[in-house]
Amino acid sequence: MARYSQERKESILKKLLPPLNMTVAEVAHSEGVSSKTLYHWRSLLRKEGQPVPGKKITSNDWSAQAKLAVIIETASMSETEISRYCREKGLFREQILEWKKDCLGGFQSSESQTKTIKNQAKADRAEIKSLKRELRYKEKALAETAALLVLRKKLNALWEDDNEES
Repeated sequence: MARYSQERKESILKKLLPPLNMTVAEVAHSEGVSSKTLYHWRSLLRKEGQPVPGKKITSNDWSAQAKLAVIIETASMSETEISRYCREKGLFREQILEWKKDCLGGFQSSESQTKTIKNQAKADRAEIKSLKRELRYKEKALAETAALLVLRKKLNALWEDDNEES
């Protein structure tokens, strides 16, 4: 089992990240590292909160966690630092602004989402009550029908016995 220095590991992982966006197979072949090791390193980066693209190549397809990590990383940066960061990650400044707006919009709409959820729960309870009432009605009708069938069988059996005696 080969051991890699931290510098070598970082240089290999940079090839997976934007702007190069090389596939794991390409990096494994060019660097002589197993693809399993690269997948492991990439998952460790994700657990650390690094914005690492997955199977999807474009930055718009990143997970919500990766986008949030980018927003947090760039929150305290100046314009030039954000520009440098965007070049390193293969992003556009507008994308980061849009992701930030989406996050803030999500926080602002949480109150309306709560109202919607409560209204939906109320409607669900009413529907459940209605369905239970309908089920009780149908169960009573089924029990009545079953009782009538049993009585009819008994009546038919009684008539057959009377016919045999006469």
